Amino acid sequence: MSIRTLDDLLAEGVSGRRVLVRADLNVPLDKQTGAITDDGRIRAVLPTLGALVQAGAKVVVCSHLGRPKGAPDPQFSLRPVAGRLGELLGAPVHFATDTVGDSARSTVEGLADGQAALLENLRFNKGETSKDDAERGAFADQLAAFAEAYVDDAFGAVHRKHASVYDVPARLPHVAGRLVLREVEVLGKLTGEPERPYVVVLGGSKVSDKLAVIEALLPKVDRLLIGGGMCFTFLKAQGHEVGTSLLEEEMVETCGNLLARSEGKIMLPVDVVVADAFAPDAAHDVVRADGIPSHRLGLDIGPETVAGFSAALKDAAGGGPGGARTIFWNGPMGVFEMPAFAHGTRGVAEAIAKADAFTVVGGGDSAAAVRALGLDESSFGHISTGGGASLEYLEGKTLPGIAALED
Repeated sequence: MSIRTLDDLLAEGVSGRRVLVRADLNVPLDKQTGAITDDGRIRAVLPTLGALVQAGAKVVVCSHLGRPKGAPDPQFSLRPVAGRLGELLGAPVHFATDTVGDSARSTVEGLADGQAALLENLRFNKGETSKDDAERGAFADQLAAFAEAYVDDAFGAVHRKHASVYDVPARLPHVAGRLVLREVEVLGKLTGEPERPYVVVLGGSKVSDKLAVIEALLPKVDRLLIGGGMCFTFLKAQGHEVGTSLLEEEMVETCGNLLARSEGKIMLPVDVVVADAFAPDAAHDVVRADGIPSHRLGLDIGPETVAGFSAALKDAAGGGPGGARTIFWNGPMGVFEMPAFAHGTRGVAEAIAKADAFTVVGGGDSAAAVRALGLDESSFGHISTGGGASLEYLEGKTLPGIAALED
């Protein structure tokens, strides 16, 4: 199987041709003002869009944002994204107020060579996410009619069997954009023969969200460091009190089994930051991981854990000099959005950034944390745009959007 690339399409010539680009512009918006709070995903698709615009293509960009229920919802409109995309491209981006209706048709028809348009949120049309092949296919037919070629540069959506990701490429000549190619190349290194020692740092809220990737990675890694809300289910499996911390009771036995067969590879927090409430100004302090009071909840890993995790990255071989040579990090270590509980995520992220290793940040909240905490993005080898997609790739799953690009 092979995948054609954007460079293949550019070599054929795109001047005057309409090209549909599936981007991942699912950016966070401020609930009060509607302003974009993190434009990382917009910036990530600029190399592909810029190359097409410069080559004279008529570029039709489409994306989803949030989880609207198959009908227009103003809070999920892509209009603010069109404005920011235009600023970054250095030229106005025309905005269609619907997905495949009158506004979309007239906007696409009005494009001149080297201009770009953005369609309204794809998920405003129920055909985008429909489980019914015919309904999804009908929407894909309408999208495909706008263009003569298709580029997928939405890595954050390739694990979804959606019309714009899975069905449109069956209807048009199709290639992978520069972002998708880079993501597949990087994650391929992790699933192939990564340079050892190989250390994975996992955080986030739920063990159930990460169980499959833990199962897949455990035989392959040298160390697996676990923080975030998911650590409390592991601590409970060790018989510790976790107070009112986030806990998946139904996963306790599973976590116990993972610990039993991990051969010592799994490292858990030895201290945690506990608080009286889930609030930025809640009273809080550091306690031992085996001494969490029954009326308090853990919201971050503690400083001793940060030091221990950092040391594990520096001596990943265990028992001698041998810092990690490959690091994959997915999921924050605590509630980083609240400054009082961001120290764990910052400390571990800084240790990863300083490591003499090939470092991959696995998208989602981890990528958001890097930017929110003001860390230097260039100090990481690669920051993925797809949290769920990167995890499913590491699990070894077939991703519908990637399979659809293969010839």
